[in-house]
Amino acid sequence: MLRTFIASIALFLLTCDLLQADEPTYDVVVYGGTSSGVAAAVQVKRMGKSTVIIEPGHHLGGLTSGGLGMTDSGNKAVIGGISREFYQRVKKHYDQPSAWKYERSNDYPLYRAADDAMWTFEPHVAEMIFEQLVIEHDIPIVRQQRLNRETGVHKNGQRIISITMESGEVYRGRMFIDATYEGDLMAAAGVTYAVGRENNASYGETLNGVQKHENTHNHRFTVKVDPYVVPGDSRSGLLPGIHRDPPGEEGAGDDRVQAYCFRMCMSNVASNRVPFPKPAGYEEKRFELLLRNFEAGDLRFPMHPAMMPNGKTDTNNSGAFSTDNIGMNYDYPDASYERREAIIAEHETYQKGFMWTLANHPRVPQTIRDEMATWGLAADEFPETDNWPHQLYIREARRMVGDYVITELDCRRTRIAEDSVGMGSYNMDSHNVQRYVSSEGFAKNEGDVQVSPGGAYSISYRSLVPKAGECENLLVPVCLSSSHIAYGSIRMEPVFMVLGQSAATAAVLCLDQSIAVQHLSYASLSSRLLADEQVLAWTQSPPREVISIAPKSLKGTVLDDEAMEQTGIWRPSTSNDHFVGAKYWHDGNSGQGLKSVCFRHTPSKNGRFEIRLAYTPHSNRATNVPITIEQAGTATKVVVNQRVTPPIDGAFISLGTFEFEDGQAVTITISNARANGYVIADAVQIVPTE
Repeated sequence: MLRTFIASIALFLLTCDLLQADEPTYDVVVYGGTSSGVAAAVQVKRMGKSTVIIEPGHHLGGLTSGGLGMTDSGNKAVIGGISREFYQRVKKHYDQPSAWKYERSNDYPLYRAADDAMWTFEPHVAEMIFEQLVIEHDIPIVRQQRLNRETGVHKNGQRIISITMESGEVYRGRMFIDATYEGDLMAAAGVTYAVGRENNASYGETLNGVQKHENTHNHRFTVKVDPYVVPGDSRSGLLPGIHRDPPGEEGAGDDRVQAYCFRMCMSNVASNRVPFPKPAGYEEKRFELLLRNFEAGDLRFPMHPAMMPNGKTDTNNSGAFSTDNIGMNYDYPDASYERREAIIAEHETYQKGFMWTLANHPRVPQTIRDEMATWGLAADEFPETDNWPHQLYIREARRMVGDYVITELDCRRTRIAEDSVGMGSYNMDSHNVQRYVSSEGFAKNEGDVQVSPGGAYSISYRSLVPKAGECENLLVPVCLSSSHIAYGSIRMEPVFMVLGQSAATAAVLCLDQSIAVQHLSYASLSSRLLADEQVLAWTQSPPREVISIAPKSLKGTVLDDEAMEQTGIWRPSTSNDHFVGAKYWHDGNSGQGLKSVCFRHTPSKNGRFEIRLAYTPHSNRATNVPITIEQAGTATKVVVNQRVTPPIDGAFISLGTFEFEDGQAVTITISNARANGYVIADAVQIVPTE
């Protein structure tokens, strides 16, 4: 009894001391200047309340301004409110001719003048827009202030009264929003959370836990690669990045976290690129597995540079050994600041070393080094960090465990939340979680999942608030209450902005009504969200009708995607109609002379045949695409203007008529050598003329 009385007196004195402090009290304190945090603060100001953004680092925007310019959003029609406004501002920026320094807007296929928004952008453009938003709304920003995670959250019962930084700075508030990727404020406030993968049985899921179905994704080893320091000798130890433990039982939970990487902004413009640096502490053995993978026959270009405006990229992981630093981040979510900094530094050393190896190591295939020679870091991005992104991609850290946990059932709409505060629609997407040795003695990756939810789904308001009884004035729009696999779909920057705005709306309404966040009426919340143009439900309407041609509907022999042999990076697309099969491919208007697509056909009889080439025309296509048809050592060269609509069925152009010999292979090769625009590779049709 005495101890309880003393504790009560201590809490009373602490509360009085805080209330008498000189620091101002904000209506809503936003911890984390991510895209979600900025959206939250803007909404608070638009609803007439005071706010502050406390950013542990220096930059606003998180990953959106940190290199992730290829917006992963799924159905863009369900992105509303401030989130859509951000992408509309991106479009307005690129509507200006002055925005196109290194290319013309007409030559960039993802700029469409008639669209209301634009979903790809350069990092500095995103950061500029975030800075404009906070200036326009007169939002105070506190930078480079980190929460004291040990004693920095001061609560009176279930309410946070103030938070204290490592520097001793105190920020008092009536409501708090944790918009960080790590969930530090949430955790320090005593809210229940999870790290790692749940067992499939926990929530009745199928895609959670250990996922060893390695033949269903691209980020796997397609060849047999020895994992041992001395090939064939298990006693010599394992190469770096591989662990000895078995991967676990299918669907079993563990504490492992999906891999992180930096989303590099590269440039293929000679005057705006700098060479990939060799990092201090570079160790060649770290990349021995990469080199062995090449030597075993996997010649895929080991990354995916999606093109942004002005010849830049958002470069992501692709293949068996790539930019993802698999298995090196398990302790990051709960780690100290110092340990996190060490993990981030190790990821930077790894990824810089990976890029330098690809560009310079003699054991890297010449075709890969030739492709790398066309790229460098963008010289006009991230000047404060030597052109390297300032934000590591924290794909997943802590996840709150609230009274409502979003799971695979929500994503698949088997269960539909009745208190929607926004919508997700992207793939249930987990990057690889571990690299291990198979029972046959070869290197394997595990954990990659890429499964579409099949449409847009609702995100529950209850997933943004802690369990009843834990904290009544905190909302968590980034590290929200979700299972590992559902989070893989939700964790998209446009959705984080949507949820940041919804969390802020709820915070202000709770202030006005003097209630806990768990007690807010959904009717009042949804009314305001809809008034602010948030999208809370989606009646599935037919998507844009893509006009494609089924290969089976064409006469003769059709060689499509499965018959392609690609050299260099070719990117799939369905942006322009009237293509053959599921998609067509383009060269990104880069790496001239280093990319080609070869179709091979072996005739089963002698005869005369017409060879036709399919492509989708556009004003940004090359007018001088070189095609080579070769049989029995005889080569015929044809030049195709891909800006002109193909005359045969609007899809094909004739390359000529040729005599075929039974059993004598024919190759049709599309090259981008000296091409003056985008080169398209779609399909080849071979039609008998007799």
